[in-house]
Amino acid sequence: MAATKSCARSDGIELLYLYYQHPSIKLRNRLVELHRGLVRKMAYTFSHQCQEPYEDLEQIGYLGLIRAIERFDPNHGYAFSSFAVPYIRGEILHFLRDRSTLLKIPRRWQELYNEGEKVHKELTLSLGRTPKDSEIAQKLNVSLLEWQESKLAVQNRVPLSLDATISHSADHQITLGEILPCVQTASLQQQQEERQQLRRAISMLEDKPRVAIELVFLKKLTRKDAAKKLGASPMTVTRYLQAGIQELTFYLHPQPKC
Repeated sequence: MAATKSCARSDGIELLYLYYQHPSIKLRNRLVELHRGLVRKMAYTFSHQCQEPYEDLEQIGYLGLIRAIERFDPNHGYAFSSFAVPYIRGEILHFLRDRSTLLKIPRRWQELYNEGEKVHKELTLSLGRTPKDSEIAQKLNVSLLEWQESKLAVQNRVPLSLDATISHSADHQITLGEILPCVQTASLQQQQEERQQLRRAISMLEDKPRVAIELVFLKKLTRKDAAKKLGASPMTVTRYLQAGIQELTFYLHPQPKC
């Protein structure tokens, strides 16, 4: 059994290298078959946390596995399983977010709200005016707080339109969308600031760790090719990388002084 597992792992690594060099649907399908256990395990875990069928989650998970196979670079030395799991999990989470409702409320509140709507209409006809919340709650035989909470919960389940007007001026209407921050712009700005911070930190490294970092992580060279450019062995390049990463961690995440 151990020999079989070792053979499968070896075959998987060889296939990943082969697919990276010469991608094809046939090779990709073989890799999907070989690593389907990752998808099944993830789908099984999520199936106990939601109401979606296991089979649907499994099919969605395979999309994440395929994306991982297409993006994996075996020359970086990472384990494929560690690389693929976030892709599989992310694909399933996207699926669940798209399928979920905006907000789930207790059935008791939903039923109370429906009854309250009927009472509201009846009291409006009998009183000749809009009834107060206290009058509706009394008719429902519940506390005023419980009626108001159920009403608020149901009303908040309805999404607001970004075109909804929240303020008027003499010549302009301000909509909700205009005052909300742009998430994409903020994210791009943050990424740009982080890249600049990383560049500054890299420039502070010693020469050989800095060059090794730039060749392997920025120019995407293999450690073997980077070693040729540095006139060193791949093992030496690995030591340069480890030293560079350690220094970068110190520069980017300095420890607080006691």
